[in-house]
Amino acid sequence: MRIATWNVNSLKARMEAVEGWLDRVQPDVLLIQETKLSDADAPVMPFQMLGYDLVHHGEGRWNGVAIATRVGAEDVVTNFGDGPVRDSSSGASVAVSEDDFDPLHEARMLSALCGGVRVVTLYAPNGRVVGSPFYDGKLRWFQRLSRWLADTRSPAEPLVLGGDYNVTPSDEDVWSATRAHGGTHVSDPERDALARLRAWGLTDAYRTVNQAPGRFSWWDYRAGMFHRNEGMRIDLLYATVPVGERVVWAEIDRQARKGPPIPSDHAPVVVDLDEPGHPFDPGWEGALERIAARTRPRAQG
Repeated sequence: MRIATWNVNSLKARMEAVEGWLDRVQPDVLLIQETKLSDADAPVMPFQMLGYDLVHHGEGRWNGVAIATRVGAEDVVTNFGDGPVRDSSSGASVAVSEDDFDPLHEARMLSALCGGVRVVTLYAPNGRVVGSPFYDGKLRWFQRLSRWLADTRSPAEPLVLGGDYNVTPSDEDVWSATRAHGGTHVSDPERDALARLRAWGLTDAYRTVNQAPGRFSWWDYRAGMFHRNEGMRIDLLYATVPVGERVVWAEIDRQARKGPPIPSDHAPVVVDLDEPGHPFDPGWEGALERIAARTRPRAQG
């Protein structure tokens, strides 16, 4: 069974890339974040034509999460079971701005039972600036996630929480801990939130089999950061022991970050359970060596 997660940064804008990626990588379950669609606008039919059922939880212009599955989807849960989220579509009866921020009223969590594994797709708030209301809201959202796990789930069940966590687990998951110091995604309270998830009974499925350094899942569009590999590993697949012990292969698909067409700023993260899935080239072979050679200062003389 192959499970993947990908923040597509607008499913409408990235649909051609997603279709091509599904054909190239052939996951059984794809956890999708930042669809930026309402449920009414979710592209159910195009996914069906590719052999996937699409379960979608959206609000309109922002956020939005989905599960594409070819192994079925049962017992769907949205928004931690807390009820409907806001309507941020352009036709909403009450105008909503991006700064009207309460992450617990946004489409950031969707769960379903797929192929015997409870999967959860998560889009954690960005946090913007440490100490801001957006940062405080991010920490509250993680507290709600921890409470949902404690109240409704068990570490003994097959469970995967995948998505854009907007947090790096450790300094090895950021291109430069010194340059990133003091910002979001690397702060102690955010990392403590991830540590609480692991203490509940989750493990980093990618790291169970892949310790390769310098492999990130997000690079800013600006200033050539992708081409210098100045990124962060913030897209994670956390799993309980019954799933983690089944992981046989894991990789970040750097190739998907290249495009064309215009790519998302995130790359998909893929894990295989029990046996390797359909082979594909994730684009890392020789890449870091080429980047190092390109960015190495020239000798003086």
